[in-house]
Amino acid sequence: MDRHAKQELVQLRGEVQQLRSDLVKAQSVANTSESLLTAEKAVQEQLTQQIRQLEMDNQMLRSDLGFFERLIPGTGTDSLSIRGLQVERLSEGQLKWQALMIQASKNAPEFKGMLEITFSGTLEGKPWSMAHAAAPQAVVIRSYLRQDGIVAVPPLAVVNVVTAKILQGGAVKSVQTIKL
Repeated sequence: MDRHAKQELVQLRGEVQQLRSDLVKAQSVANTSESLLTAEKAVQEQLTQQIRQLEMDNQMLRSDLGFFERLIPGTGTDSLSIRGLQVERLSEGQLKWQALMIQASKNAPEFKGMLEITFSGTLEGKPWSMAHAAAPQAVVIRSYLRQDGIVAVPPLAVVNVVTAKILQGGAVKSVQTIKL
C-alpha cells in the first residue's frame, strides 16, 4: 500500500502542478481579454462622441445651406445685392460688422468691385460718421461673398446707422442700411 501511495502522491503532485500551470494561463487570457474589452469600450465611447459631433456639424451645415438657398433665387437678373448686414458691439470702442453680398442669378459672371462700410451717429452730441477703412475694400463676388471686420470707434460715439455700399467704377451697385 505504501508503494501505491507514493506513486499516487507523485501523480497527484504532477496533476496539481499541471492545474496550477493551466490556472496561470487561464488568468493571463482573462486579463488580456479584460484589457482588450476595456480598450474597445473606450474606443467605442470616443467614436460615439465623434458621431454626435459630426451629426451636430452636419445639422449646422444643413441649416447654413438652407439659409443660403433661400437667399439665392433660382432665376432673376444679374443684379447684385447686399443682404444680412449685421453689426455687433464687442466693447465700448469696437464694433464687429458682417455683410453678405449675393448675385441673384445662377452662374453669374464674377463681379469685381469695392465694398464700403460707413458708421454714423453722434459724438459728444454732434453728428459724426466714419468709414471702416481709409478706402473702400476690394471684393470679388462669384455667387456670394461674406465679409466681416472689426472697426474701432471713439468710445463716446453713439452709432445709430450702418451703411454698406458695393461700388464699381465709382457707381453704386447696391446699398443696405441698418439702424441700430
